[in-house]
Amino acid sequence: MSAAAKNAPGEAKVIPIESAPSWSEPEPPAGLADRIAGAVGGALAGPLGPTATRLFGKGWEGRAADGLSFLRRRITGDYEVDEFGFDRELTEEVLLGLVRPLAEKYFRVEVRGIENIPAEGGALLVANHSGTIPLDALMTQVVIHDHHPARRYLRMLAADLVFVLPGVNELARKAGHTLACNEDAQALLERGELVGVWPEGFKGIGKPFSERYKLQRFGRGGFVSSALRARVPIVPCSIVGAEETYPMIGNFKTLARLLGLPYVPITPTFPWLGPLGAVPLPTKWIIQFGEPIATDRHPAEAADDPMLVFDLADEVRETIQHTLYKLLVQRRSVFF
Repeated sequence: MSAAAKNAPGEAKVIPIESAPSWSEPEPPAGLADRIAGAVGGALAGPLGPTATRLFGKGWEGRAADGLSFLRRRITGDYEVDEFGFDRELTEEVLLGLVRPLAEKYFRVEVRGIENIPAEGGALLVANHSGTIPLDALMTQVVIHDHHPARRYLRMLAADLVFVLPGVNELARKAGHTLACNEDAQALLERGELVGVWPEGFKGIGKPFSERYKLQRFGRGGFVSSALRARVPIVPCSIVGAEETYPMIGNFKTLARLLGLPYVPITPTFPWLGPLGAVPLPTKWIIQFGEPIATDRHPAEAADDPMLVFDLADEVRETIQHTLYKLLVQRRSVFF
């Protein structure tokens, strides 16, 4: 059993996606879903039809039919999740759609090197972490899905804190993410998934603005061990723009300890502007995926060699750091 399965309190049922029947608990009567969908569809096709055409333009009928079909499946429970809780349909239709406008319109993410991500099979993506709030992970997830020819899903490894926060835990599981542990990472990689890890953790996203774009330690290189055991390539990922979204100029350390958080940031806008201070600055982002670093040239037992693991982790770190410096030199402006 994976760590994901052991650490998913409150989930009614876990179904391996390879052999899963449709998710069926709880299951309201199908007739109820049909009546709701029929009522909404009838209203749109009848008295609300002309208004809908003016609001949504031509072709809205097809989009509405897809939406009603999605609604029916959610009501009846006719959808699948895998053993980690990944709900592919919800992620595709809803969760990525909520993040996409930020990537496309607000941060205007420029994607480079997407061809370096394999079209199929397991691969481990390793990226720098920054920005006070981990928006960089969400932006990476959506641009990979939208820009990669295979529209791959990024299965991220997240810190324990993510899975104890009410609401955030459920959304993270639905989006296919799991605990940052070697067991789950290896299980996903061996199943052919694209797995993402941010080894700097809270040291990266919670570092002061004066240390921007200076990579923190990558820990003990556990991500390298997982890649070596699964014999999958490591893809370095360098993200520019996230550092300036919430410039962290201070830290309420006492309040952070009381709340059990790694930090409570002070930025030029928070807490001085109240809720408006939580709005990120509209910086211009670049996400570059580097050339894959092969691991299958090493024997399986190499994963237990601490020196080799350290050397590979350091190679990945230096590749990301060097790319960050190059991107910063090329960048015209923080905002354009």
